[in-house]
Amino acid sequence: MPEHGGARPSLILGISGATGAVLADAAARALLRRGERLDVVCSDYGELMWHHEMHERFRDATARWLTHGDVTVHRPQDVAAPISSGSYPVRGMLIVPCSMATLGALASGAGTNLLHRAADVTLKEKRRLVVVPRETPLSIIHLRNLLTLAEAGAAVLPPEPAFYLRPSSVSDIVDALVDRMLQALGVIEAPADEHRWA
Repeated sequence: MPEHGGARPSLILGISGATGAVLADAAARALLRRGERLDVVCSDYGELMWHHEMHERFRDATARWLTHGDVTVHRPQDVAAPISSGSYPVRGMLIVPCSMATLGALASGAGTNLLHRAADVTLKEKRRLVVVPRETPLSIIHLRNLLTLAEAGAAVLPPEPAFYLRPSSVSDIVDALVDRMLQALGVIEAPADEHRWA
């Protein structure tokens, strides 16, 4: 399948039904600021959590993103969407937040929606998959599922605040976490001062 308009392949942003909509919003905006094309898929529960945490409809968020760049939104039920195929050129996928239900579906290979299928394709095509799991405490089942994904090639990036950076606001914490996500996706380089991300 040819690349969209001759542009470089997009990145997939997956959003599932866990707390952390602010992280997904910040990641989308950061990627668009860097001129990245986004294919976005949000689960139904992800939309419910978005409305609860962000006090806006998910469709209003995507309308905001569209004013800043190239964004294609896919419905989670549309398993025939282009991102469900390995022949569709994408560079990688970020799932933020990643619920334990989504994690379990990916680890077992028993996905039921487009978000699951896109992640499965990302893994089988040996592309970058970054998952930002949201749950605490973690059960042994969660830990085994995370290990399974890591063994399959995914980067597991828990959203742990870097307090050594002395953040002065929640925005500082979110921005530092988004930098880590973009680094894991290969969008930005690791900082020269390695201790910054210890």
